[in-house]
Amino acid sequence: MNDTLKKVRKCVVPAAGLGTRFLPATKAVPKELLPIVDTPTLQLIVGEAKHAGIEDVILITARGKGSMVDHFDLSPELEETLGSRGKDAELKALRAISDMARLVSIRQQKPLGLGHAVLQAAGVVGDEPFAVILGDDIIDCDARPGIAQLVDCYERTGKGVVALMEVPWEETSKYGIAAGTMIDERTMQIESMVEKPKENPPSNLAVIGRYVLPGKIFRYLREVRPGVGGEIQLTDALAMLAREGELVGYRFEGRRYDAGDRLGYLKANFAFALKRPELREGLIPWIKEMIAEIESK
Repeated sequence: MNDTLKKVRKCVVPAAGLGTRFLPATKAVPKELLPIVDTPTLQLIVGEAKHAGIEDVILITARGKGSMVDHFDLSPELEETLGSRGKDAELKALRAISDMARLVSIRQQKPLGLGHAVLQAAGVVGDEPFAVILGDDIIDCDARPGIAQLVDCYERTGKGVVALMEVPWEETSKYGIAAGTMIDERTMQIESMVEKPKENPPSNLAVIGRYVLPGKIFRYLREVRPGVGGEIQLTDALAMLAREGELVGYRFEGRRYDAGDRLGYLKANFAFALKRPELREGLIPWIKEMIAEIESK
């Protein structure tokens, strides 16, 4: 790491959305607490940040989502019950949750876009570089966690980093697309970004929910002109950073799941269940049985 660079110690997790795609389940439960098998999506994300050496997690929340913070608090009654029943493994796992990170909660009082959500953390982050992980984006990688790969890239280049994922050309209209020059097999010097191009996409490398950004991005977010609905878009501030030659993209290793989408959420559950021997043994025969039953109809 370049000695002049500040260490990435903080991570912002925008998680103020209503989760309307998962109603009625999210009427009383934040979508970020919906489990991937038995672990809330948000816990997977905070764990990913921890494994990247990040110390502080800043949750951008909204009214009615206080249970996200509660999940990472101590639970004396539950811990006492587990201890009295001799469930030591479960007790140890429960206590580990509260030790994952120092948590700061900030309310985004109005839903004015991703850029506005990130801007809420300015007073806590200051001028330090920081990570951003979207609250419903999961990257599964057995080697190096997704955000850690971006931190590594930041330390190599000294520039802001966004996660890039290759998508089918016919699906580029669903994503923000990065254009630029490849520095190596995985790293792109970003020259421009096109939000959901309807035609002639400049590449098939989509920007997805992982970022490592310099503190001055907050200044750009304050300068961005609000768009439709008064929303402040992070993409606009990133484009300003790119024009200064200070933004790269990194094609991360691993598989990404959009846990904010019903199909993506189901895929993540199956994928994570199949990674666990005690579940895989019974799940694979059941999947084969279900497929055979469907194909026979």
